[in-house]
This record gives sequence, C-alpha cells and structure tokens, in this order.
Amino acid sequence: MLHYAIVFLIIALIAGVLGFGGIAGTAAGIAKILFLVFLVLFLVSFLMGRRPRADLKSL
Repeated sequence: MLHYAIVFLIIALIAGVLGFGGIAGTAAGIAKILFLVFLVLFLVSFLMGRRPRADLKSL
C-alpha cells in the first residue's frame, strides 16, 4: 500500500510540473489517503505484535 501512495505522489508531482492542476490535486489527495491507511494498518500490526500460539499438546 505504501508503494501505491508513492506512485500517486510521483504522478502528482509530474502532473503539477506539467501544469495539470486538477490531476495533480486528485493524485495528491489519493496519495494522502493511501498513506494514512498504510500508517493505521502499520500501527495496528505493530501494536498487536506476534502472539505465541497456544500449545495444544498440553490440553
């Protein structure tokens, strides 16, 4: 997901340099949303961590 955020950021930069303001704004907005989603998912997975599996042999 971070890859897609970077791709849309690059598209926004290129479109901005070439003068396509509407496309640049849209691509930048999509990049922001994707980055925020990536950040939330990363934090959730980091906080959950790897939990040890229950040992079924001891039951």
